[in-house]
Amino acid sequence: MTDTVTSGHRESAPRRVGFLGGVAALLLITSVVALAIGSVRVPLPDLFEALAGGGTELHRNIVWRNRLPRVLAAIAAGGGLAVAGAAMQTILRNPLGAPYTLGISQAAAFGAALSILLTGVGAGSSRGGLLATWLTPIAAFMAGMVSTGVILALVTYRRATPETMILTGVALGSLFQAGLTLLQYFASDTEVAAIVYWTFGDVGLVGWSRVGLMLAVVLVATAYFVRHGWDYDVLDAGTSTARSLGVNVESLRIRGMAIASLVTALIVSFVGIIGFVGLVAPHIVRMVIGGTERYLLPASVLVGATLLVVADTVARTVLTPVVLPVGILTSFIGAPLFISLVIEGRDYW
Repeated sequence: MTDTVTSGHRESAPRRVGFLGGVAALLLITSVVALAIGSVRVPLPDLFEALAGGGTELHRNIVWRNRLPRVLAAIAAGGGLAVAGAAMQTILRNPLGAPYTLGISQAAAFGAALSILLTGVGAGSSRGGLLATWLTPIAAFMAGMVSTGVILALVTYRRATPETMILTGVALGSLFQAGLTLLQYFASDTEVAAIVYWTFGDVGLVGWSRVGLMLAVVLVATAYFVRHGWDYDVLDAGTSTARSLGVNVESLRIRGMAIASLVTALIVSFVGIIGFVGLVAPHIVRMVIGGTERYLLPASVLVGATLLVVADTVARTVLTPVVLPVGILTSFIGAPLFISLVIEGRDYW
């Protein structure tokens, strides 16, 4: 029996590695296309010259000041949300596990709205200098971690089941959404506009300093999850099985949820709410190569990054010169895509 399973795993390994390589190549191609097209098209020879620091000043400014940080932000945000979603689905053993369904995104939106209402300083504001740059993301991050803290407290002190954690996340999401609506009711027209714009989700809000931080956190989190891939594979087989094989299930869940939530809160605090990427990307990977965690997690990063780069490219080019917030497009695309995945691949989980 063991030999059969091992043989099957070895036979599927080349296909999984091939999938990883194919998605990585697709991400590279879509990133190059994203750098080249827009309101001003940059021919590929000029693009590569600008990336090397040469070419015209116009092309260098377009590539280095505008498009490259935007593409890297999309890669970091898409990859981070996807790996967080994949980890949450495994930890909770629930296909609906994702940053949005656990209330983290709504909590971060509430924190951002509260900071805008209290200070009048929002994303993109010209007021406050450094304050305008960091206050809203810090408030959003702290509020997102509050939601995470409640869920982790249930695990630590009440030994909550995965089902209880999901239901608590849904309840927290509704609570913070109600708080966000209340803040908008008492806000001025200008503050409401700032709050609504922030909640749309837009990777264009991210500068070079934030891009570097996002990429670093996502890479470290991905490395952690991949390193513990065997533990998550065992957890997929059931809590009792995992305990019998020496896995500390409670500790594994707490650490995994804390890291996934930290990644989510950081991303949402910088780019706003971007829905469905963290939910859909892991499901696409599971349908294609299965749920073996050491392949699922890095593949989810690549698929999530590719999805968001493509979505952002479409969002800023489909109605040129109007640039749509990418969060709107991911919701329009993500909802029917997720429904189709559920209908066509309901037995893959």
